[in-house]
Amino acid sequence: MPVSDSVDLENAAEDAAEVDAEDGRSTEGLPINELFYSVQGEGTLAGIPSVFVRTSGCNLRCWFCDSYHTSWEPTHAWLGLEEILAEIESHDADHVVLTGGEPLIHEESVALLEALDDRGYHTTVETNGTIYRDAPIDLASVSPKLESSTPTAERDPNGEGEWEARHESDRIEMDSLVRLVENYDVQLKFVVTDAEDMPEILALLDDIRTAADAPISDDDVLLMPEGATRERLAETRTQVADLAMEYGFRYTPRLHVTLWNDAPET
Repeated sequence: MPVSDSVDLENAAEDAAEVDAEDGRSTEGLPINELFYSVQGEGTLAGIPSVFVRTSGCNLRCWFCDSYHTSWEPTHAWLGLEEILAEIESHDADHVVLTGGEPLIHEESVALLEALDDRGYHTTVETNGTIYRDAPIDLASVSPKLESSTPTAERDPNGEGEWEARHESDRIEMDSLVRLVENYDVQLKFVVTDAEDMPEILALLDDIRTAADAPISDDDVLLMPEGATRERLAETRTQVADLAMEYGFRYTPRLHVTLWNDAPET
């Protein structure tokens, strides 16, 4: 599906709607960056054919974001719920992945998930864990952002670092993380740059386990190598696999990167 309408989403969903409305464009439904059929590349469902609905807009700015055009330079077309469902139903798939950006910044994501549930789809929501919504979600794929994700001036793709303080302040929302763990089947998926990330992962896990009334198995803690290209993945994946074995967590590949590098709609 083609994308359009590049806008600045400084304040995520609200600003996206305001900017497009001012330009006379419809803001009904959801701002869709991509809608495509592929295989799930990450997590416990890796390899399963799925329809991906990628919304535009995010409340964080990871410097290594592999969906740059949903965050740093967001592009999208506003699609109504029926348009989205028709496109999903045109593919022979039982699994739908709602991803972003951060899809849960959009209230209309709940209506989409309810409609998908009514139609019998298995739904995965890929979220950074800073927002909780009450919706029918079969798998919450929660990726808390570590300090190593913060876009410092040295790591900011725009070279300015203007998002550093906001990202660092907002990247962990413990109440939302706990509610997600308590109310959904969850996989906690950490993007790991190197071994220096492990103390923060262990401390955050301890905090969530202490606060939540639901258990978190080590099998549901996933370490995923940072890398949006084959070249970068080759630099990080072996060390991250070694860390998964050392700490008893699950290693997750990034199959879409291995198969298609950084091509869109994969």
